[in-house]
Amino acid sequence: MTTLPTPPSFNLVGTTALVTGASSGIGQGCAVALAEAGAHVVCAARGIKRLAATVDEMTARGWSAEALQLDQGDLDQLASALDARSFDIVVNSAGAALPKPAFETEPADFDQVMNVNLRSAYFLSTWVARALKDAGKRGSIIHLSSQMGHVGGMDRTVYCASKWGLEGMIKAMAIEWGPYNIRINAIAPTFIRTPLSRVTLDRPDRAAWIRDKIKLGRVGEIEDIMGAALYLASDASGLVTGTSLLVDGGWTTG
Repeated sequence: MTTLPTPPSFNLVGTTALVTGASSGIGQGCAVALAEAGAHVVCAARGIKRLAATVDEMTARGWSAEALQLDQGDLDQLASALDARSFDIVVNSAGAALPKPAFETEPADFDQVMNVNLRSAYFLSTWVARALKDAGKRGSIIHLSSQMGHVGGMDRTVYCASKWGLEGMIKAMAIEWGPYNIRINAIAPTFIRTPLSRVTLDRPDRAAWIRDKIKLGRVGEIEDIMGAALYLASDASGLVTGTSLLVDGGWTTG
C-alpha cells in the first residue's frame, strides 16, 4: 500500500504573533490572515484610533487580537514592548517611503526612512530572535520588503537603499539563526493599493509606468499579500529561510 505524504498545515492555533503597521494596509491584512488561521495577534501601530478600530472588528469576528500602541522607530519603546512579551511569529509591516529625486533628498529624509525600514527592523529581529533562542523555541520572522529591494525605481533611491539593506540583513541573520530553528524571510510586493501608495498611483505618469512593468497587468491588492504572510508564518514553509518571496506580478522578470 502506498504511503502518501501529509499535507502541510497552515493552522496557527496556539501561537502568538506580533504584526507591526497593523492599523491599515498590508499590515492590517497580515494581521487578519494570521488571526483567521488561529493565532493570537498583537496588532501594533503608532495611531491608536485606527488600531483600536481594527482590533474591535477582528474580535467582533471571533478572532483573538489586541492593540499595542507603538512607535517602532523609538527603540526604547520597541525594547519595552518586546521585553514584556513572547512571540512565535513577527510580521514587520511598518515602513516609510518619502518618494523624491535623489538630488532633493535631505539628510532628515534619509534618516527617517532608514530608521523605520532598516534600523528598527534590525533590532526588532535581534530582540525577538534572542528571546526565542533563550526559550528554546522555534519562530518565524517576516519583514515586508519590496520589489525595490531587487530593482531600482524612480524617485526611490533612499527607499531602495533601505530595502536592499533589509534583504541583505535577512540573509545574514538566517545563517546565524538557522541552528536554532528561527526562520527569517521577506515578502517583496509590487505596488499594492494602500493609503501609502496612493500618492504614486494617483499620478497618471507613474500609474502608466507601473502598469507597463507589472506583467499580470494590474496593481496588487492587500489580499495578494495575505497568503504569502500565512505561508511564511506557518509550518508549510518549515524549510524556508533567508529568502525573499516576490509578489510582484512579474515586475522583476525584466
